[in-house]
This record gives sequence, structure tokens and C-alpha cells, in this order.
Amino acid sequence: MYEVIKVLNNNTILAHKGHEEVIIMYKGIGFGKKAGEQFEMPIQAKKYLMQKSYQAKKNVYDIINDIEPVYLEIAAEIIKLATEKFEKVNHDILLPLADHIYYAIKRMDKNIMPSNPFVHDIRLLFPDEYGVASKGKDVIKKYTQRLINEDEVGFITLHIHSAISTNQVAESMEATRVIHDEIVQLQNDLNMTIDVQSISYVRLMNHIKFLILRLNTNEKLQMDISEFTKDKFPFAYEQARRMCDSLSKVLKKELPETEIGYLALHLERILSVTLNSENNA
Repeated sequence: MYEVIKVLNNNTILAHKGHEEVIIMYKGIGFGKKAGEQFEMPIQAKKYLMQKSYQAKKNVYDIINDIEPVYLEIAAEIIKLATEKFEKVNHDILLPLADHIYYAIKRMDKNIMPSNPFVHDIRLLFPDEYGVASKGKDVIKKYTQRLINEDEVGFITLHIHSAISTNQVAESMEATRVIHDEIVQLQNDLNMTIDVQSISYVRLMNHIKFLILRLNTNEKLQMDISEFTKDKFPFAYEQARRMCDSLSKVLKKELPETEIGYLALHLERILSVTLNSENNA
């Protein structure tokens, strides 16, 4: 039996069973219930564990008290969309996702719109998650009549990514920032403009996406071309090594040298395409 901690609205309650604290969603489940009341959870109800790693326990209740319950419903609907797309989704992102969306709308009300300079790279790194976040944009509009911008879609993408991987939102954001900053630095060093819409750039970001996935699953590349790329493309290899070092610090995992070799190959392709394009202009 579960015990009601707090009724959030007719469809949402905060409850516990032993040491397990959960948010339970089901049509009409909160109607007429009071704190301390015990109940059986309906078979079709959705249960979301409280994500202790997101906030200290003493702050979790502050978050629930601060945000309007409708944002929990919005987050639940976005999680449902993610579940339809991905094989395994951690539903415990309910609270941090609802919290983020709530404050995104509050910022819109105050005309405070933080920019997300990494949104293009996020879309390339996590295209499936971005697709779910884009549908989430429609969910938010349905409940709030407010239309979030693409910058916010990018932020929500990272929450969805954190639900299907071992990377937390902050880690995914930092990894994206590292890649973005390294590319910007490369452009500044060489006084060139890389076409982020090009096939070569898309392939680079796709490679980095799977590089991060390999780190999470401890999968190793079968072929080592690091010596070849180090000898053939020393500049690209050095840039790839620098990028891998930065990613390693952010993700707190050591990148094998085989990864540097393949990343260097992608960077060399981008540099060659860009230089040829500028010479022919």
C-alpha cells in the first residue's frame, strides 16, 4: 500500500511506500484523497521515482511546491514520447524536466530568453532526442499556450539524452560546449569559416556522437589508424588530440588513442573541404 504525502492535483499525487518516494499520475487519482491516506496504486498508473541526484532531499519538496503541477503532466507527456522512440528511458527525469520547463516559461513571461549557442551541434549530436524535444515543444504549447524557441528545444534535448544514457545533463552540455569551442578555436587559428551545414561537419558530429556512446558502453574500435593519421595529417591529429583531452576531462573517462586517429581523419576532411572551397571562391 502507498501512502499519500501530498495531493498535487486531481491527476497527480506525491506518495511513499516504505523508503520509496514517488510521483504517481493517473486520471482522478488525487480526487478526494488526503495526506496520510493509504491506497492501492492502479495498474495503469504511471509511477516516477524522485531523482535524488538532481537535488538534495530537502530541496525536492521545495521544487514540487514551487512549480505548478501542470508542468509535471507536461514532462510526463514528453517522457511518453521518448518512450515511444527509445527502447529504454529513465523516467526519473520527470522532476528536473518539469522544473526546467516551468522556469523556461517563467523566463519567457519576463522576456528573459537565454541563448543556446550549441543548439545546432546538439541537434547534430542527438538528432533522435532533438526530434522528441521538438514534439515536446507542441506539448508545452498545448498546456501553456506558449511557444518555446529552438534554444529551449536544445536544452530539453539534453534532458532527454540524459534519460537514455549514463550522461547527466551537465555532462552532455559540457561535451557539446567542448566540441563547439574547439571548432570555433580552430576557425580562429586558421582564419577560416567552417560550413556547419556541410556533409563533412555532419559526419564529424555523427562520429563524436558514437565516440561518446562507445565510452559509455566501453566498446573499442577494432582498427587503429592513429599512427597513420599522426604521420599523414599532423595538424589535424594535434587538434583531435586536444579535443579528446577536453572531452575526457568533461566525461571523466579516458579516451583511447584509436579514437584520436579517427577523429583526426574527420577533422582533416573538414579542413580540406573548407580550404578548397575558400581557394575556389
